[in-house]
Amino acid sequence: MTGISKRRSSAPAVEWPTVFLAFFCYGAWLATGFLLWPSYPLLALGALALIAALQSSLMHEVVHGHPTRNARINEAVVFLPIGMVWPFRRFKTIHLRHHADERLTDPLDDPESYYQALWMHEELPPAMKFLLRINNTMAGRFILGPWLSSIGFFIDDAKQIAAGDKAIRRAWLLHAVGLALLVPIVTYGFGIPLWLYILVPVWLGQSLISVRTYAEHQWSEHPEGRTIIVERSPLSLLFLNNNLHFVHHKSPTVAWYRLPKMFRDRREEWLRMNNGYVYPNYFALIKSYAFKAKEPVVHPVLRRAPEPGRAFKPRIRARNVNGLGTAPVPAEPPKE
Repeated sequence: MTGISKRRSSAPAVEWPTVFLAFFCYGAWLATGFLLWPSYPLLALGALALIAALQSSLMHEVVHGHPTRNARINEAVVFLPIGMVWPFRRFKTIHLRHHADERLTDPLDDPESYYQALWMHEELPPAMKFLLRINNTMAGRFILGPWLSSIGFFIDDAKQIAAGDKAIRRAWLLHAVGLALLVPIVTYGFGIPLWLYILVPVWLGQSLISVRTYAEHQWSEHPEGRTIIVERSPLSLLFLNNNLHFVHHKSPTVAWYRLPKMFRDRREEWLRMNNGYVYPNYFALIKSYAFKAKEPVVHPVLRRAPEPGRAFKPRIRARNVNGLGTAPVPAEPPKE
């Protein structure tokens, strides 16, 4: 049994801090909509954006096997899609593939990479290239990022559904059921116009998460140097301590409330392990990169056409809560 498996098997059957967090998240959402919105609409919209961001962090926690050992119960915890955009099962599939640290930032294998391969980038129209350059600044990622990522995600999933992908279709059908419950509560229960809910809580909630994801990963020849540590932040609770992102990647099944102690107990070791990719806080990132791109759009390595046969190598279909590959896809022979 591996060290990760031992940690997972020794975890409590129910992680109560995460259960209480879920009750707080949905309770705060209902209280804000029913009680705060009628008297203080601007304050309510801001609070709903924070709650949408928190629920996004909660979804991430559930993807990694929390708060129980039962996947169906865990999925039920985040079934109501407060943030509206991401079907849980699609997020789970995409994010667990992302946890292959040896492939981090590779735009061909890491579905959460913000880099592009050169030959793909060159095919884009000039306007899209310009938007992607802006999107690589923190201000651009905050404002444009949610729209670019969401629209690209919708288009790609629509194509895969049209091609007959039943798993993606089922994920969207389940998401539609969640939206069918959410939308009447927002529009008739809270009395918030749907367009306004999308424009402020949904958009701003994703923008807040982009503060965390902006510099989470960078290209490095050493996989350990690809994942950031942001040591301190008042946003830590909102991000469920994923500012300590390298610690999470090394121990992906450890619950959010245990990460700070893990980091404090071995701080110097963690900083050595990730080759010093460390910032003291998010303000330091904003100060340096608010209007300046931290990374190029084109991946520093993938600046040439793929080598012969690359497209036909086996790919990983799915990954477990540790990010370990399962069910490899058989290699396809080249088509005649």
